[in-house]
Amino acid sequence: MAKQIQIDLTPEEYASEAAVRRAVERALGVADNHMDDPWRITRRSIDCRRRKVVYHCTVEVGTVEEGVKNVGGGENGKAEGMKGSGVKEAQRIVIVGAGPAGLFAALRALQVDMKPIIVERGKPVEERKADIVGMVRTKEVNPDSNWCFGEGGAGTYSDGKLYTRSTKRGDVGEVLRLFVEHGADPDIMVDVHAHIGTDRLPAIIARMRDTIVSGGGEYHFNTRVSDLVVKEGRVCGVVANDEVIEGDAVVLATGHSARDIYELFARRGWLLEAKPFALGVRVEHPQELINEIQYHGRGYSKLLPPATYSLVTQVGGHGVFSFCMCPGGVIVPAATAGGQQVVNGMSNAARNSAFANSGIAVTVNPEDVGAEGPLGLLEFQKQVEARAFEAAGGCIDAPTQRLVDFLERRPSSRLNKSNYMGHCVSAPLHEVLPQFVVDGLIQAFKDFDRKMRGFITTDASLLAVESRTSSPVRIPRDKDTLQHPQLRGLYPCGEGAGYAGGIVSSALDGIRCVESISLQR
Repeated sequence: MAKQIQIDLTPEEYASEAAVRRAVERALGVADNHMDDPWRITRRSIDCRRRKVVYHCTVEVGTVEEGVKNVGGGENGKAEGMKGSGVKEAQRIVIVGAGPAGLFAALRALQVDMKPIIVERGKPVEERKADIVGMVRTKEVNPDSNWCFGEGGAGTYSDGKLYTRSTKRGDVGEVLRLFVEHGADPDIMVDVHAHIGTDRLPAIIARMRDTIVSGGGEYHFNTRVSDLVVKEGRVCGVVANDEVIEGDAVVLATGHSARDIYELFARRGWLLEAKPFALGVRVEHPQELINEIQYHGRGYSKLLPPATYSLVTQVGGHGVFSFCMCPGGVIVPAATAGGQQVVNGMSNAARNSAFANSGIAVTVNPEDVGAEGPLGLLEFQKQVEARAFEAAGGCIDAPTQRLVDFLERRPSSRLNKSNYMGHCVSAPLHEVLPQFVVDGLIQAFKDFDRKMRGFITTDASLLAVESRTSSPVRIPRDKDTLQHPQLRGLYPCGEGAGYAGGIVSSALDGIRCVESISLQR
């Protein structure tokens, strides 16, 4: 019978299998080299809160089950556990959006003998990449194919972080297993703060598509939903590209940037709610500096991964926090239409760039900006993105300011080197951003520097604007059935509906929506 134990290891010990084995034997009270049972590390995290950096590890000793296989889609492109082609005549679920919520809704639909029909405004992930490269080169945004829209959603190009606190809403392990079955590194099952990497996610997303199609599902790319088909208060399909796509239920998983869907609801008089969101900047540091701060010097730099951080404080009733921290990462232009400037961060699996970046955002409530109605905060978000666009000279160059200059509320006469995928232009962000956001950021940066000595440095830069941390609108749903209160058969889902905040929580929400549909058959 397997037994679980907890051990702490220095980076040097963790790098040596023999040293790990000795630590396990000590924890069990077994003499060196006298342990016959198999063992494996099932969970690990790095603790750098004290001067001595350690790995906290959970080790399973005894009957060790075989790890999840990386099958890369399995035979004929199907992942293990997925249905075959028997769902072709089954109940049809229209899934609007091919991001994490939509993809995992489709995978779950196959498991419960439903036919998923994915409707995606953007392109397959292979074609989407060309539009992203073109966007950086031409500085023009394709409103249907960009860093946010297209197969895989925004999560495909955001490092692939898999950490979530949403354990009460579903089986996180099942989500991770499905990623591994489609090609992700099995280490994501072990790391507390797991990530996949932007360079690896596209192939994984493509394998998921193969699984869905081979299992009897359908994809409709380059297909933008413009309306819902409603009969006697029940949604029974969508209107997309002037054609009707029918379904027995509709999962609305459009992501946090599909503003046209919110505007559709407002025009139709369907229930919407304003939802607090957060607004700020991307802060960029040399990764070596973050390593030195977090790992207390250079001694462990070659034995530990690029260091991360997570920071939070309160300023004048507003939460200010780090968001989507990308060690060894790059900053990308994430606007979804012309006249906007938005930034986001991502990193490859190796996290091997010379820079670290993180969103630093201030919470925004309706009363902070005098926003009225369900779209009030959305309009505020648009206005800030438009100001950032103007500050960049009317393009998707990044308005940039050195952190030390921002703190003194003065323009930067020179800029630091940056890993932004585009051009940086000097801009007075202390004038571009709303003043309550500026005040909150200034106080927060000072607090963060007390927690991480050296955070404030002449080598740090701020790029604007980090505005898509979450949706400023919520599409309400019944807490039990997950259906919209006015529209039976419609299941608002994921980040776009206001019920998730990342890849894993979005995937879990997609699974929950399909399970709710299945229970009501």
